[in-house]
Amino acid sequence: MDFQPEFFKQPTLELAQSLLGCLLVKETEDGVASGYIVETEAYKGPEDRAAHSYNNRRTKRTEVMFGKQGYVYTYTMHRHCLVNIVSAEEGKPEAVLIRAVEPTSGIPLMYERRGQAVKKEVQLTNGPGKLTKALGITMNDYGHDIRKSPLYIKKGILPKQISSGPRIGIENSGEARDYPWRFWMEGNPFVSR
Repeated sequence: MDFQPEFFKQPTLELAQSLLGCLLVKETEDGVASGYIVETEAYKGPEDRAAHSYNNRRTKRTEVMFGKQGYVYTYTMHRHCLVNIVSAEEGKPEAVLIRAVEPTSGIPLMYERRGQAVKKEVQLTNGPGKLTKALGITMNDYGHDIRKSPLYIKKGILPKQISSGPRIGIENSGEARDYPWRFWMEGNPFVSR
């Protein structure tokens, strides 16, 4: 909760990189869980065939993306909730997907939420659906201001090296599947793959 609104007004590709190392925090009745953001993907709206808002597609699901920067866009894919931060000015529906975090607090709670299948800490939050389940982020967080409790971002650590490459899981999006708009902290074991 120590970011000025200007932080979220960076161009989407820059914000996707600036979010790396930031601390993503979720407060729930069960406790607080948090992690450093180690992987993101940028989605540049109307011109990006991989974006939900491609061609300015405006639906109940994408509505928040047409609003102010710094708000939460959650959606469900393959029964998993995924979390994004709206990143462009009003009327330009762009967002940054949080793909992976490195756990920092609430780790026992994360194990509890993720269930018996998780044996190693590195598996807790190394994917977009895993991290939301571990942190307790749900569809109820849709439209929330990311600068305010109970779901917020704080200053964290500075990445030593940022790498980029194609986004994951968007095979049917034409040339957009090759855009190098996935960013990660090089060498971090919690990066999804």
